[in-house]
Amino acid sequence: MRALHIMERKKLVSEIFKKKSMLCVGLDTRFDLLPEHLQQLPLKDAMVQFNKAIIDATSDLAVSFKLNTAFYEQYGSVGWEIMEATLALIPDNILTIADAKRGDIGNTSKMYAKAFFEQMNFDAITVAPYMGEDSLSPFFGFDQKWVICLGLTSNKGSLDLQQLDMVNGEPVYLHMMKQVESWGNPSNLMFVTGATHPKVLAELRSQFPEHFFLVPGVGAQGGSAKEVCAMAAHKTDGGLLINSSRGIIYASNKEDFATKAREAAEHIVLDMQDYFV
Repeated sequence: MRALHIMERKKLVSEIFKKKSMLCVGLDTRFDLLPEHLQQLPLKDAMVQFNKAIIDATSDLAVSFKLNTAFYEQYGSVGWEIMEATLALIPDNILTIADAKRGDIGNTSKMYAKAFFEQMNFDAITVAPYMGEDSLSPFFGFDQKWVICLGLTSNKGSLDLQQLDMVNGEPVYLHMMKQVESWGNPSNLMFVTGATHPKVLAELRSQFPEHFFLVPGVGAQGGSAKEVCAMAAHKTDGGLLINSSRGIIYASNKEDFATKAREAAEHIVLDMQDYFV
């Protein structure tokens, strides 16, 4: 079990301004995409060594690391061991996110929350709000932990439900986010808002001026960190975690992968610098 870890909003904001960065590095690690020299090792050794190299190369630039749990769960029990070992490598001043997108009836959600907040001791977890308040309330029951609720996602399937208009003309994603806003507060609730919707990001910032947004879609999915900051950065707190996964960790599939990952991360952080001027 990872040692007790707390990342409150004040500490997160301090890291953002200390590093002049709102970068979240996504550790969506797959054995079959590792450099060839690492694929010669046993699965756990290979993936932990890869993650360690990425963390070491980017931790002075990143304010958050996000582990999409599916990339670990696919390997069964050893995947959970890899995830725990990776968590132990992340410095204490960096926010850790379990990108698990959980959400179920209350008693089940409570077990999910205990797994990720107590057993694994992540700082934050992504959740799906489709089942309503009782499916998310257990996650809000943990002090100094973050609930990151899906809002408007960056995938093309967001058109299927999230962007439909309700009878009153309000899109489903906005109605849902307004509902969820009342269940938490800006110190324990963030929203996922995709970088592939930059104009909508500006509208969402006006609707939710104090909440942090976790913004996927930068890099491999085509989003721009510069545009995201211009549209949605909080005036005084940063207010963004701008995520890049594939664009950083798979910047090279050779032995220089960590160096190339750092260069990719530096490029994204450079695109944020207008905010810090």
